[in-house]
Amino acid sequence: MTLGIVRASVSTEHRVALVPKVLSSLTKKGLEILVESGAGRGAGISDTAFREAGGQIVSGEEAWYSDIVALMGPPSDHEMERLKTGAVVAGFLQPLDTPARMSRLADCGVTALAMELVPRISRAQKMDALSAMASLAGYKATLIAANRLPRFFPLLTTAAGTVRPANVTILGAGVAGLQAIATARRLGARVWGYDIREAAREEVKSLGAQFVELELEMEDMQDEGGYAKALMEAKAQQQVKLLVPHLAKSDVVITTALIPGRRAPTLVSQEAVEAMNPGSVVVDLAAASGGNCTLTVPDEVIIHHGVQIVGHTNLPSTVPADASFLYARTVSAMIQEFMQDGRFQTNFEDEIFKAVCVCHNGQVVHERILSMIQS
Repeated sequence: MTLGIVRASVSTEHRVALVPKVLSSLTKKGLEILVESGAGRGAGISDTAFREAGGQIVSGEEAWYSDIVALMGPPSDHEMERLKTGAVVAGFLQPLDTPARMSRLADCGVTALAMELVPRISRAQKMDALSAMASLAGYKATLIAANRLPRFFPLLTTAAGTVRPANVTILGAGVAGLQAIATARRLGARVWGYDIREAAREEVKSLGAQFVELELEMEDMQDEGGYAKALMEAKAQQQVKLLVPHLAKSDVVITTALIPGRRAPTLVSQEAVEAMNPGSVVVDLAAASGGNCTLTVPDEVIIHHGVQIVGHTNLPSTVPADASFLYARTVSAMIQEFMQDGRFQTNFEDEIFKAVCVCHNGQVVHERILSMIQS
């Protein structure tokens, strides 16, 4: 079987789905690796590096017509036309954000595996692409905030006087939020973390941060997959109000709250932004899903009442070398998991395969995606 590594067609995407370091494990499974020329350029990986690792450099047409195609993002309509009937497609397909596109992908007759649907179970940890990218996003968000803030992060004592440390608040204590907390702590800031999930309290404290306590009654706000549930409207509005006085004291706010398949919850209101000091920074990691801040504009930096609001939608792509390596490890693990005797074997009895498979044999087969399409 052939495995195609294709170049991202979106100008802001610099990652590549597979890297030379993982090719040997794939060739041992009997796969012939076809690399579109220039596929790794954005991540600083040359065609020569792929060739030396066992890949063949081919045209885009050849790479897209492979038996298995490894992607970063969902294929465009033009790229779908280049897919072979019966091929396996693995990547961030955004099925929860664009379910109608999954119908068009099903019409191509491919088996489509969405990496963002990998279940959070121990056996699937090596395939958890979302967590790998979220960790990078949390790290980079903190560096962006530190660079934009017109103050030091750490306590600084000099002959001229003492500079107090910056106050940093992280909203959402998933993988991205915890990485942001850890990074802000390493930079010397005073850090607070907040999450609606009670289980997150100890994780926040274990990293040396303080937990933001709100007088808000919570039930079990964690779903079976470990993600936060959506708050009922009344409590959601109350939460936003209760956060205002704490955010007003923050020099930096990094928001990371996401609910799969839904618009990002509002956490930072215009009132909260206007209560912050001029020069303060909000980095909204939920910008691609509507934003946790009501003023966020995707892929723009705006200034409101002197507060900088940063809306990057693809921070992992700003560190493409390491992001590509980590993503490649997860995609490689997914492919290898279902390779037997040199062939990719579909297995709907396997809980991982069932969770990630969106399309097969010309049909959308994922129950949740199918219900979204039909609603």
